[in-house]
Amino acid sequence: MKIGIVVPFSWSYWGGVVEHAEHQAAALRRRGHDVKILMGNDPPGLLTRLLHPRSGRHEELPEGIIPVGRSVVVPANGSLPNIVLSPSCIPRIRRALAEEQFDVLHLHEPMTPAICVMALSTARCPVVATWHAHGQLEWLRFGRYFWGFLMERIDVRIAVSPMAAESASRWHPGDYRVIPNGVLIPEQADPTDRDNTVVFVGRHDHRKGLPVLLRAWPEIHRRTGARLRLIGTDPLQYRLLNARLRVDEAGIDVLGIVTNDVRTRELSRAKVAVAPSLGGESFGLVVVEAFGCATPVVASDIPGYAAVVTPEAAVLVPPGDADALAAAVVDVLADEERRVEMGRAGREHALASYAWDDIARRLEGVYEEACA
Repeated sequence: MKIGIVVPFSWSYWGGVVEHAEHQAAALRRRGHDVKILMGNDPPGLLTRLLHPRSGRHEELPEGIIPVGRSVVVPANGSLPNIVLSPSCIPRIRRALAEEQFDVLHLHEPMTPAICVMALSTARCPVVATWHAHGQLEWLRFGRYFWGFLMERIDVRIAVSPMAAESASRWHPGDYRVIPNGVLIPEQADPTDRDNTVVFVGRHDHRKGLPVLLRAWPEIHRRTGARLRLIGTDPLQYRLLNARLRVDEAGIDVLGIVTNDVRTRELSRAKVAVAPSLGGESFGLVVVEAFGCATPVVASDIPGYAAVVTPEAAVLVPPGDADALAAAVVDVLADEERRVEMGRAGREHALASYAWDDIARRLEGVYEEACA
């Protein structure tokens, strides 16, 4: 099949949906499909620096991505996504759909303007859509009055978790089938002989809980001597946050935005991954990535994380509780035998439920159903 994946965000700035689309496309190509991604792109230059307060990836676009416009930062659902609202995306999307003649379109967060709304109104082929977000999603209240009628053009609705399905159906009732996020799982991962490091992967968004981790870190570092590796957090934003919190920075390394290979390597070398999010997570993507690397996890006890963890591979703590987070990380690091067993259990769980090749197979069946 010729498949078009439509993402309303910018390739230039890392985020869960952007990464999901890239891995989805790669997995579908391995199954013999012709796949293109329509999404935003912010090339380097003064305008990009003015529009975006954090650094991103501004190198040449990979093959298979069709850029359709610049993005801006829009606060939504406790996060700061980079959404494409450029008027120029309208003719670009229309032209891309006319030239490519896709057999099926797969939209992510389909009610997000302007890319998805435009693609949905222009599409002349079957449409599949995936909802990722969890929360009140109040912004959908307004969108449904202006372009909510376009929901009728969606042939199959997918949610990445029961929480995402519940959040979407609050504003757009209907039948949502749950197909979880897939994750990249390295061919080999050994939980033994790890560096004495703790890894946090996430943007500097309030809901990701980085301030909670920073408040917990001095105690963790004092008792274990471990180093904290911050991935995905913009260095400048980290400096501003820590200037406000004034916590001891000993043992903290800010890696910023890194490639998938670097992130996988860091997770595969760490003893523990931490996910102190405060809420609003529909799916524990980083948690499952850590499992795939045979790395145990200490995470907040929120629905999006509780739905993907097993007690053999993770420890859940109350969200926002820095003392509980510190105690849990210290406990895992103090018992090497338990830590290794947790890592092995996590990898088995990830391989059984979240490998991308299996997710691609399930999506392929959905596309065939939609086209039929």
